[in-house]
Amino acid sequence: MKARFVRLLAVFILVCVASACGCTGTTGPTKAAGEDISWNLTVSDGTQEEVLSFSEIKALPAWEGYGHAVSTVGIKYGPYRVRGVSLATLLDRVGGFEEGDRVGISAPDGYYWVFDDEQMAGKGFVTFDQDLKEKPSPAITLVLAYEFNGAAIPDEDGGPLRIVIGTDEPGTITEGSSWVKWVDRVEVKRG
Repeated sequence: MKARFVRLLAVFILVCVASACGCTGTTGPTKAAGEDISWNLTVSDGTQEEVLSFSEIKALPAWEGYGHAVSTVGIKYGPYRVRGVSLATLLDRVGGFEEGDRVGISAPDGYYWVFDDEQMAGKGFVTFDQDLKEKPSPAITLVLAYEFNGAAIPDEDGGPLRIVIGTDEPGTITEGSSWVKWVDRVEVKRG
């Protein structure tokens, strides 16, 4: 009886470990960077609103750089070569962003994150080196990303559109809770 319990416990642990490993990386099929993706994004300032298709977002001036995040439990995601649109460029479509404003980012699963004017200016973020030791922050850009490492961001990694705390230099890790997945709405809240 004891040997059977030990075997069942071992199988259970192996299944849990295998499941956890599958949740931390890209395991499903990915779409090529040029492949058409059906997704819409609403950009608003509360008085005007614009709905952009995935293709229209990709036609905007692109930002390219690096992104690397760590979850609140210490799991690293990345490093990624990132391509997307800076939030500042996106917000220009609805009158821009000014001091005192905030930007709300939402996803269909109900997740919501707010960036203040300091963060929109690339300040106020904690950054880490590869050993997760805090380090001085390089220049930071808030990005609505649509590609990681030259491929469309897969659904299991938060695609097709995901917020990234981007840098121009590799090797900087940021806290991942603000990397909103499946972004479908960006809204300026005027100061």
